Amino acid sequence: MTAKRTMTLNLTVAEMSVLEELAKKKDLTKTAVLRQALRLFQAIDLRLEGGEKLYFEDEATDKKSELVVL
Repeated sequence: MTAKRTMTLNLTVAEMSVLEELAKKKDLTKTAVLRQALRLFQAIDLRLEGGEKLYFEDEATDKKSELVVL
């Protein structure tokens, strides 16, 4: 098993509400949601660094919107 470290995280009330909503909706712990978010952000960051772009597509209208990550 990988060694784990503990950290303190300060969130706004709104951010905590979103985290709690996602955890409940996905039936995950808040820690699991944050771990998934980190893995997703890392995957997106790697692809963007490689010159790729990220889009959302509405299949019904064929509308595409580019997501810009700062």
